[in-house]
Amino acid sequence: MATKIRLQRGGRKSYAFYRIVIADARAPRDGRFTEKIGTYNPNTNPATVDLNFERALYWVETGAQPTDTVRNILSREGVYLMKHLKGGVKKGAFDEATAQKKFDAWKADKQKGLEKVAADEAKAKKDAAAKELAQEKKLNEEIAKKVAEKKAAEAAAKAEAEAAAAAAEAPAEEAAAEAPAEA
Repeated sequence: MATKIRLQRGGRKSYAFYRIVIADARAPRDGRFTEKIGTYNPNTNPATVDLNFERALYWVETGAQPTDTVRNILSREGVYLMKHLKGGVKKGAFDEATAQKKFDAWKADKQKGLEKVAADEAKAKKDAAAKELAQEKKLNEEIAKKVAEKKAAEAAAKAEAEAAAAAAEAPAEEAAAEAPAEA
């Protein structure tokens, strides 16, 4: 029986969610499987992987062949590194404690790298928001300036109209004042 480690699709349309399963190579993609060893959600940033590390390592050591995507997932999670380190222990290159130290150091370094990437992404997002806010303030200032100019022009036109109306009333009043004087 050719055993494969592969993804079994779930989730809704346009929102895939996968189970990482051990299955016979002849079984359908979403069909019968031997064991579920984890999940993979590519919709999050970064992609979320929940993996039973010990079972994944067991199946890789027993010869189960992963698909390309699953091989990448297992590699990122450190399953292949641990397999390599266990091979070194079997050959006598170093002991189990040293292998575990090397793995823990690799895991800590990887975690530090992920945190750095997350911090850089958060900083970039914050900088983009600040830049967008500055542009919006500049645009609002321009709009406020145009509105102030328009209001000033309207006020000047209104004052001019009032002055013209007052000037038109003044000769009429003078004429009205002179008219009774002549009578």
